[in-house]
Amino acid sequence: MVRNPAVAGQFYSGRKESLAKEVRGLIDETAGREDAIGVVSPHAGYVYSGLVAGSTLSSIKSKSTYIILGPNHTGLGSPFSISVSDSWKTPLGEVSINKALSDKILKNCPDIKEDELAHIHEHSIEVQIPFLQVLQKELNFVPIVVSLGSLETYRNIGEGLAKSVKELRIEKDITIIASSDMTHYESHETAKVKDSKAIDAILKLDEKSLVERVEKFDISMCGFAPAAIMITAAKALGAASARLVKYQTSGEISGDYSSVVGYAGIIIS
Repeated sequence: MVRNPAVAGQFYSGRKESLAKEVRGLIDETAGREDAIGVVSPHAGYVYSGLVAGSTLSSIKSKSTYIILGPNHTGLGSPFSISVSDSWKTPLGEVSINKALSDKILKNCPDIKEDELAHIHEHSIEVQIPFLQVLQKELNFVPIVVSLGSLETYRNIGEGLAKSVKELRIEKDITIIASSDMTHYESHETAKVKDSKAIDAILKLDEKSLVERVEKFDISMCGFAPAAIMITAAKALGAASARLVKYQTSGEISGDYSSVVGYAGIIIS
């Protein structure tokens, strides 16, 4: 079964040639490549968040396998859902699902269920893929949609992901991407202040602080749950540091600073 793109022609170009050109205009082909265990990358339309996503994903070494965790915007499907498709299609071609890793994750993460419904219309994972396709010739991945849960659940899933990677002995061949935008629909200045609190927690590799700050400061970061899971997994896989690659808001693109969405690109290694 092939999962067809849900937002091609909307969030990014729907034609192969124009999409490749669009992505190349957003990545930094001169950037040094870091060996990343984890990444935070935004998922809005490329015109708004593409420069942050492109700058971030072009700053990491290509890996053969990715786990991409994205929030559930549609409310469909199981709370923690792994795609049952054999591959995902974008205008740039198909990318295969790593079934061996998917099976391990299902075994080691009892909270995660097989459920395609959560993936059919969800954009948060899909928009990451064309960047990876332009940056490397071959890759496979595991897409996991994440809904709200407890910190304990996020940690259990993160530890299960790390265990699955270790059991397959692919630690050097994988990067875990948490797909997330930051503050939604507040002023540029307010967004910057709130987002700095969440970013600080991520840079400290502190998933507990991230979850607590999102709640305490009412930060509308849609992918904090994927980020908390990714941080947990990355630390279990040996991560020790993180750096902010780029932060900006939609106001810097649109010129409307009264109601913006924040975008952060972070690399964990």
